[in-house]
Amino acid sequence: MDLWLIRHAESTWNAAGRWQGQGDPPLSARGGAQARELAARLVHAELTALRTSDLRRAAGTARLLGERLGLLPASDARLRERDLGSWTGLTGAAIASRWPAQLARLRRGDPALRPGGGERLADVRARVAALLDELATRPPGRRVAIVTHLGVIRLLTGEEPENAGWCRASLSACRAALTPTSRPTSARPACG
Repeated sequence: MDLWLIRHAESTWNAAGRWQGQGDPPLSARGGAQARELAARLVHAELTALRTSDLRRAAGTARLLGERLGLLPASDARLRERDLGSWTGLTGAAIASRWPAQLARLRRGDPALRPGGGERLADVRARVAALLDELATRPPGRRVAIVTHLGVIRLLTGEEPENAGWCRASLSACRAALTPTSRPTSARPACG
């Protein structure tokens, strides 16, 4: 199965420099334009299915893609961004001034950290792995677009697409990347 991992377009909180986590801001006007531009770029990708996080910034991106591509997005809470607890909605500067040690641990990738009392990386891995295991039971040869968040895409590929950017990877490579001790080494994703 060919997966197209799409980061949601710009939200109002992206524009304001606020950390989102599982906060639920809508797309900004610029984000709507980004999603429509991405849909135009993907019109010949021959995608067969569209899955999305249920958070508004991802679901809004998926809706705009689906309208252009003729696909109905299927919403799934397992594709949500990492829960950042009390950090949700704050700016990076506010987090750095109030929790500098925790922020340093986050940047080092500390697997035990619950930023702001939110989720550990293992929690995110477990829910995303469950979705990928479900997708693995589907017939091969499909091209599935998954509209999700930067944290999820980082877990799956190690890549950081721009707003409304995409990475293309195989289902097996993404499943392997969710093993805490591994990093994708072969079948490096193509990001655009």
